[in-house]
Amino acid sequence: MKRRILVVDIGGSFVKLLMSERVEREFASGARMTPKQFVAKFKETVKGWNFDVASIGFPAPVGNGRILRNPKHLGKGWIHFNFAHALGIPVRIVNDAAMQALGSFRSGGRMLFLGLGTGLGSALVWDRNLMSLELGDLPYPNGKIIENYLGVPGLAKLGKRKWQREVVYAVGQLKRAFIADYVVLGGGLVHRFDRLPKGIVRGQNENAFLGGIRLWERKRNSRELKWQLV
Repeated sequence: MKRRILVVDIGGSFVKLLMSERVEREFASGARMTPKQFVAKFKETVKGWNFDVASIGFPAPVGNGRILRNPKHLGKGWIHFNFAHALGIPVRIVNDAAMQALGSFRSGGRMLFLGLGTGLGSALVWDRNLMSLELGDLPYPNGKIIENYLGVPGLAKLGKRKWQREVVYAVGQLKRAFIADYVVLGGGLVHRFDRLPKGIVRGQNENAFLGGIRLWERKRNSRELKWQLV
């Protein structure tokens, strides 16, 4: 029997629940949402749906299936929170940008994913490897960090045209630093670009669903997972 996978994309404003690219429900999150509140709203929202496992994209560093740091835009108490125990089903959890990146990977080579939003999500994909990154904390001039310039605060501070130039310059530098063959630029702010330079591909939020599905893919004729989380 085919495994039914629920994909959960936890953001700072909303939690999206997807049974397919078109079948979606959501509920509000916010800066005060705790794990207990998440579980209560989750169980209420998924009523009537049947699923066997879940893939969860979470906006904080994740290692060995556990959250390593409280997120910047949610409440407290998330460190080492056990989703599988709380939800009563097998769960695979990765950083939310990593899940988007995995769904955005379309060809061979080395792909750098950058998500422009409230902050800066980032991940690297190559061969069968998926590596979460935390590039948003890279230092920038005047004691700032890079996400202050490439995310929502940067757009508000610099204005659209200057912000676009800043993004293109920074993306080019990061592409070279990670020896990436191409960059996928995703997140809510990517729509502020009418065109993107060569070597930069426009991402789509729907790719998070495909990334969640891919987390459960196995190698052909093997029980081993296809994607290695580095």
